[in-house]
Amino acid sequence: MLLYQDLAQDASDELLSEEKTLSVIDLIFNGGAGSVIIITVLFIMLGVALYIYFERLLAVNAASKIDKNFMNQIRDYVTSGKLDAAKLLCAQTDSPVARLTEKGVSRIGKPLDDINTAIENAGTLEVYKLEKNVSVLATVAGAAPMIGFLGTVIGMILAFHEMASSGGQAEMGSLASGIYTAMTTTVAGLIVGIIAYVGYNHLVNRTDKVIHKMEANAVEFLDLLNEPL
Repeated sequence: MLLYQDLAQDASDELLSEEKTLSVIDLIFNGGAGSVIIITVLFIMLGVALYIYFERLLAVNAASKIDKNFMNQIRDYVTSGKLDAAKLLCAQTDSPVARLTEKGVSRIGKPLDDINTAIENAGTLEVYKLEKNVSVLATVAGAAPMIGFLGTVIGMILAFHEMASSGGQAEMGSLASGIYTAMTTTVAGLIVGIIAYVGYNHLVNRTDKVIHKMEANAVEFLDLLNEPL
């Protein structure tokens, strides 16, 4: 009796040890071909989302950096009639604010409405550049969980099909493939979706700050032109 209990205990300990050492790779490949295909697609989507996030983050950070004395220098050049110097300063400053200001400086002498329209059009192009490919993150954030749930449905179909084929007498081991597919794809889809969603919202927030800075500097430049000489 004691020998039987010891053997049972050893078997239980070995089973627990195997469960504890179950890796993510095991979870993926134990789910069958369906799980591998769906999770591969999700990993590709994750790679695309991370690449876009970091690439856009660097671009937005670069666009947000501008010398605090930039507008003061522009003010001095414009009020003193040194428009060429103002244009040169704008050309040497690689930022959306500088490009908008350069567009306004190049229109000095024309009606104020024309200058305002030129700045607005240039601003639209700059916003488009800042938001380039950001919508892909939103797509990944919405599509990844749905693809994960698709794997869940496929996994459950496989499990129930196995039960139906065996006349309801299927053992738990024979259902493992379908259950693995259902669980692993759901988790993977949610993880990818959450990462893409957080990255998308962070980029939108950072981009909005740059846009507000552009608008503030555009208003400051137009106010400069309205000041009496």
